Amino acid sequence: MEWYCKPFDALTASELYAILSARSEVFVVEQRCVYLDPDGKDAQALHLFAVDGAKGQLKVAAYMRLLPPGVSYEEASIGRVLTGTAYRGRGIGQELLGKGIAHADGLWPHVALRIGAQAYLQKLYESAGFATVGEPYDEDGIPHIEMVRSVHH
Repeated sequence: MEWYCKPFDALTASELYAILSARSEVFVVEQRCVYLDPDGKDAQALHLFAVDGAKGQLKVAAYMRLLPPGVSYEEASIGRVLTGTAYRGRGIGQELLGKGIAHADGLWPHVALRIGAQAYLQKLYESAGFATVGEPYDEDGIPHIEMVRSVHH
């Protein structure tokens, strides 16, 4: 498993294709959410992803995008967080979250981090220092909660 964190313009066509394929596989097909995944924010994001090069095919095992403050929220944010179906149950999601937080802390050291999380992942995000803010809400038929990780000094 190799990890990368790249701005949009540094992604190769193959990497971008693999990322968009993984996002569609999880969010559109598996979770049956009909929405336009390319939402105009990818060009402003850093893309953190793990690649499995087995079988000679570029496969994204885990992915998240990191957005600077002011794009989705006043705070910096993480989103489109996923672990590919074939890679679940191996701790890769936990590793992804740890790496994402470390990158965000390095990029925006004095800024909180916000996520609109699927509610069933609340405990995972709490274990990484996020706290629930506001009431649960429905997004594409899936219960979500907003969570914020305060600035740590």
